[in-house]
Formats: sequence, structure tokens, C-alpha cells
Amino acid sequence: MNSRPRIMLAGTNSGCGKTTIVNALLYALKKRGLPICGFKCGPDYIDTMFHTKAIGIPSYNLDLFFMDKYQCLEILKSNIKSNGFGIIEGVMGFYDGISGTSSDASSSQLALYTDTPSILVVRPKGQSLSVGALLHGFKTFEKNNIKGIIFNDISKGMYNTYKAIAENIGLKVYGYMPKVKDAEIPSRHLGLVTADELDDLKQKLNLLSDMAEKTIDIDGILELCKTASDIDIKAQSKKVQPFINIAVAKDDAFCFYYQDNLDLLEQNGFNIVYFSPLSESELPKNMSGLYIGGGYPELYLDILSKNKSMLSSIKNAFESGMPLIAECGGFMYLHSSIKDKNGKEYNMCNIINGCCEMTDKLQNFGYINITSNKDCLIANKGESIRSHEFHYSYSNSSGADFKAVKPNGKAWDCVHSAENLYAGYPHLYFRNNKTIITNFLKACRRFGGII
Repeated sequence: MNSRPRIMLAGTNSGCGKTTIVNALLYALKKRGLPICGFKCGPDYIDTMFHTKAIGIPSYNLDLFFMDKYQCLEILKSNIKSNGFGIIEGVMGFYDGISGTSSDASSSQLALYTDTPSILVVRPKGQSLSVGALLHGFKTFEKNNIKGIIFNDISKGMYNTYKAIAENIGLKVYGYMPKVKDAEIPSRHLGLVTADELDDLKQKLNLLSDMAEKTIDIDGILELCKTASDIDIKAQSKKVQPFINIAVAKDDAFCFYYQDNLDLLEQNGFNIVYFSPLSESELPKNMSGLYIGGGYPELYLDILSKNKSMLSSIKNAFESGMPLIAECGGFMYLHSSIKDKNGKEYNMCNIINGCCEMTDKLQNFGYINITSNKDCLIANKGESIRSHEFHYSYSNSSGADFKAVKPNGKAWDCVHSAENLYAGYPHLYFRNNKTIITNFLKACRRFGGII
């Protein structure tokens, strides 16, 4: 038997309902008592947070822009139990990759590179027989691992019609999901709201999973999982004894972290101590480093600005030399102030001399390469790091210590950096450049007086 059974649930497009289907399936399998692990293709933070809430253990990103195929396979092998199952959620449309003309880093490429069978989630709104052309196109467009279909948001009465159309072009149908009353997950400017914000999430998951047991061929999906080839690589990472304490901001305002980044910190000798800029008065004691990730600080400006003791604690720690990584929302928090959409200004940490302002327009979005103009906390001069941006805020002091370049050639200056600082909109994925962890660890050890 294959020791790492797995499946990818991908979509024809964003908004087809793959997140709903994935979470329904994860929760249904958890209720069956099966060992499950969730994964997300691409850089999204919010979907992995829902997976984690559904099954109670961390979900991992698998991103071929940040990692090679062997690193993706290592993460799969390390986290799918030998008697369990892995469920990978796709990103955007099945073939959508880094650019509009390539399937590089797409769900399709990840499925092929990891030899993972794929089920396509299809929402055939406003279509009848035309859905056959859509499915035929996905099946034949490029080499792929599509093994079946799940229809979403359709009625029981239409299911047999759509099922016959799919089977006529040689695609197995694994059921459907009707609209489930009271199970809808609301959205906002960066996508879905976060899992922690939904007091009734367990109720929604129960409704979705109960429906999945009735209308989706879960047993058939588990059998398909077992057809994925075994992962024949040796795990490279070994956890070492922690000896560096690092404070990591984690609450409703700062919640965007790649689990793999946190794992790599621990595997390289960091002991993570979580704290809340919203509810705690100061940083934890005896810290040698500080990491503030992205999230939604714009939703908690009044609370953050009134917590003056925490603002002072962070600024004092940085000015004493403590190494600090701040990405996107964390970068916003370091500014002198943030303005909400109504123009009201709230004081923040005042480490970055400038103001962030919320807008109604998506600013920089997508994958980028950032190249350092000087030696700094996370990189040496001339070194490039693969990153991504996704934000609606604008900073009048976005920095110029790195040069960002998109795959299409668009370029701009970004990031404030120093020997003890990385602060900018670009989100980092530590695994794609070993210098990040190496430099950060050395800086934290120096600050902690260990070397």
C-alpha cells in the first residue's frame, strides 16, 4: 500500500467553491477518525488557517515558485502519516501559474510534479451542455493528473444531467455539493475572513461535512488517494535543541504565517514564544529576536494604537538592537501611523518614519523577486529572494533597500533593511533562500550574547 495517500482538489477558476469542498471533506474525514493533513497550493494564508481549524493540526503551503519539487515532496512526506491521507487545495484555476501565459507553479504542475491525482471542482452556473466543452478543455489542454469531477452549487435534480455530460467525455464524477444554508463563509478585501473570526465555524463545518457524506463519494476519493505514487525521498530536516527565544506576534491582527517558516525556525534552533500586540502590554521577556507577520492590523487600529506600552516595548527592543522581521501587516504596524479609509490617523510603533493609508484598490499583487542593495538582516548585497505581495494599503515610506521585479518585468523599490531589520510589504518564504534563516539566526545569537 502507498504510504502517503493524497489527493488534490483543484478548480476551474477562483470562486468555484474548492475551499468549501476541501473543508467539508477535511472535517468529514476527521469525524471518521482518519489521520488527515491539509495543504494549499500557492502562497495563500487564509485557506490554510481554515484547514487547521477544521482538523486541529497545521496545514502547509506547497508553492513551486518558492520551492522545488523535492522540497514539496519532503513536506508531503513529513506531514502525511503512513496510515493517513493528505488533501491538497489548488490555487485559482487549475492551469493558472506565475504568469498569464504559463502553467508554471500552477495546481496542475504541482499535481504532476508530486504525482498526485486531481479532482476538479466545477460550478456550472448558467450552463448545461456547455459544461461538457469546459470539461473537455480542462481534460485535454495540457498533460495533467485530472482523474475526476465534483460539481458544486448545483441541485440534486441537475446532478444526473451534469454527471452524464462528464462521464460522456471520460471523467469520473465523485458527487456534488448543493448550496448549504447557513454554511457560507463571508469575504472581505483580502479574501475570506479568517477562521478565528467565525464563532460558528464548527457549526458551518458540521453542516458542510454532513452534506458531503450524503452527496460526495468520499470512499471513492479515499481509494483514489491511494493511487498516488509513494514518496521515495529522505526527510532532510531534523529538529535541534532550541536555544534562541524569538517572539512571534500572533492574534487576530497578525495571523499570516507559513507553517513551514515556523517549522524551519524551530528546526534551526529557535524557540518560538507567541504574543499578542492586541491584548498583551509588552514583549515576552528574554527574547533574542522578533517576527511580526501579516494580517489585518487595519481592522484593529484603535486597539493597537491605544496599547501604548506594547508600541513602546517593540520600539525599545528594536532600538536596543533586537533583530526584527516585519512583513506586510507587520510592516504597517512599524510605521509612525496608519490611516483608515475615512482618513482618521492612528499612532503605531514609529520605527518606520511614515504613514500607511488604506485604499479601495489592490496595490502590488503577485509573485516577485526582491534583490538586496546592501548587506542586511536577511540577505547579502546582490542576493535575490523570491517573495510575494498582496495588500490594499499604501505607504509613503515603502523603502528602497531592495529592488522588486515581477515576472513580467515591472520593477519598483521596496523594503527598509539594516543589520537588525527587514521591514516591507513582500512576504518571505524562508525555504527558498537559506541566507534568510542563517543571517537571522546569527543576528539573534549575537543579540542574545550567545556568540
